[in-house]
Amino acid sequence: MKGRPNIHQDKDVILKAQELFWEKGFNATSLSELSKATGAGAGSLYNTFKGGKKELFKKSLQQRREDLKEFSLQLENSDNPMELIKNHFRTIVNADHRSHLRGCIVANTIIEMTFIDDELENEAIEILKETEKLYTVTILEEQKKGNIKSKIPASTLGKYLISLWCGINSLRRIYPNQEILEQQIELQLQIID
Repeated sequence: MKGRPNIHQDKDVILKAQELFWEKGFNATSLSELSKATGAGAGSLYNTFKGGKKELFKKSLQQRREDLKEFSLQLENSDNPMELIKNHFRTIVNADHRSHLRGCIVANTIIEMTFIDDELENEAIEILKETEKLYTVTILEEQKKGNIKSKIPASTLGKYLISLWCGINSLRRIYPNQEILEQQIELQLQIID
């Protein structure tokens, strides 16, 4: 890339960097690897992302937040939002081996950054808390409509789904097996029927 990338190029750079961060984590990813993966020279990266590698990583996490906003809109417009949430978990079953080994970039960040970088750790924590809030609000609405039989408080179920998400992203690394993952996910999702 020559000169200052435009907004479209910036997003492309962020998505390419995100792939590398997702696999290697923040600390194990070098500037030269980012430059190679994104096709942008080190100078161009620093001109575009003044905070360097850390800013690029934060923007990679921000992209997950954008995906959450999109998912939130899908839930709002759905006749069956709980099925959408369940299907979000079920998509893990059919992921490829590489995806199983990568897990979740947000959960990975919390683990990697604990005791190392409070800012990045807290950024990732906030994304999972926003996801939990989205689950909680959706569950509460569906409980009020009588679409969920469980009497467990929505706030508890919201946290449960975050626990399931973090747990299943570890389990998929241990057992990258469709049958095992499907059994475990379906078993765990029964609590929100």
